[in-house]
Amino acid sequence: QVQLVESGGGLVQPGGSLRLSCVASGFTFSRFAMRWYRQAPGKERALVAAISSGGGSTNYADSVKGRFTISRDNAKSTVYLQMNTLKPEDTALYSCKAVGPGIYWGQGTHVTVSS
Repeated sequence: QVQLVESGGGLVQPGGSLRLSCVASGFTFSRFAMRWYRQAPGKERALVAAISSGGGSTNYADSVKGRFTISRDNAKSTVYLQMNTLKPEDTALYSCKAVGPGIYWGQGTHVTVSS
């Protein structure tokens, strides 16, 4: 059974940090590129960051460049999103997506940035 399970979300003050994790199971994680998306209330889902299957290539939305870092550990079938200098506009539901021989989505984890 394919699963992607996100964790690490929560409430954080502006300027703070969080690290999201997405643990995969039920498929060969190392064959899949991974992406983090977010959907803010009342807005469409948007791509935040992407990483290649081997981890050697990454891409970021302009709005998070220099603040967020995507990484992966294929031995642990996990992709991470380190989020620093968080802003209220980063508040959203963050979901991971696996792209490869199939496409799989996680359920998401909520991030709220507020004082």
